[in-house]
Amino acid sequence: MIILKPDTKTCMSELLLKETFDSFLLIEGTITTYNQFHIDGYLQKDFFSEDNLPTEQYSSWKQLREFCLSIIKGARTPLDFKFILSLPKETVMELYHNASFTFPSDAIQGLYLNFSYNGEYLQCITGVSFHTFILDKSLEQLWDKYTLQLFEQWGISFTLLE
Repeated sequence: MIILKPDTKTCMSELLLKETFDSFLLIEGTITTYNQFHIDGYLQKDFFSEDNLPTEQYSSWKQLREFCLSIIKGARTPLDFKFILSLPKETVMELYHNASFTFPSDAIQGLYLNFSYNGEYLQCITGVSFHTFILDKSLEQLWDKYTLQLFEQWGISFTLLE
């Protein structure tokens, strides 16, 4: 786990105005403006027809980005917000297969980016979750390194907080 303090303006632009994070899944989001808006990204399978069932459990950030932007944009900045984004399963499996881990791939629950804004500054915390207890920290280290590379590739400057 690492904590990044990204440049707020650049990161917010990449997060809300561009397609940068669109492949990620939204696990959960909370935005506080004149009300508190809570978004549970879990897809309700009963809503979809059988021939149109989604393969993922959660909505993509792409599906909800403009909705979140519509709540956030305005004359005043939000009091706070939090978005938990997850790397899609197929990308997690690509990372897994390109490395040599001692645990099975089905032990991985997810790789996460936790964005939070407290009214003053934005931060992003990486996270890894397993279905069972795993002592091996190599996936966490790989995810942290991968996240740093992504932010650099996307031109999002940041300070690494320790």
